[in-house]
Amino acid sequence: MSFPGLVAVCKVGTTRSAMVLSLAMVLAGCGTRAAVRDTFSLASTPIVERAAATSRQILVPEPSALKTHDGDQIVIRLSKSELQYLARAQWGDRLPRIVQDRLVQTFENTGKVAGVGKPGQGLAIDYQVITEIRAFEISTNGPATAVVEIFAKVLNDRNGTVQTQKAFRAVAPVRGTGNPAFVSALDAAFAQVASDIVGWTLASI
Repeated sequence: MSFPGLVAVCKVGTTRSAMVLSLAMVLAGCGTRAAVRDTFSLASTPIVERAAATSRQILVPEPSALKTHDGDQIVIRLSKSELQYLARAQWGDRLPRIVQDRLVQTFENTGKVAGVGKPGQGLAIDYQVITEIRAFEISTNGPATAVVEIFAKVLNDRNGTVQTQKAFRAVAPVRGTGNPAFVSALDAAFAQVASDIVGWTLASI
């Protein structure tokens, strides 16, 4: 029997199969040629409340991430140890590059930064915001929920010391069904994390 929406066929238990089919998920690389995938990005503009102004210039390198999040696939977490990917869906670029781009835009949109940019743009850097993507996924352990966690360090570029560091985490419920609903929840969770990182950074320097 065939199921619309599946781009691969994998052997899993009966209960897990039902969950996979209902969420339109498949294991990456398991099966035959992939179907055409819808492409998504992060559309929300994070709003930073009461951002502190600074005369410093900030560099935002590309975040580090394990292979799970260092690509263009959208992660679904079935349990602590089991991951799959959203079927017929992909990010418009590698996730770390999208996160880097949105963090830079969030700093710029505050209007409170003397300068912010990416490596190679020729800024005279005072501080770097070093980030690591620890979670950027839909959790199905209970009601489907978007979970975004990013660990950030503010590095003094003048002397190489870490000024402060902190983990930022946000969750957002998945409202509705289908791939757009999953991505919308991830978008909302990331917008909160990006806002928190930028506000915290400006207050720290």
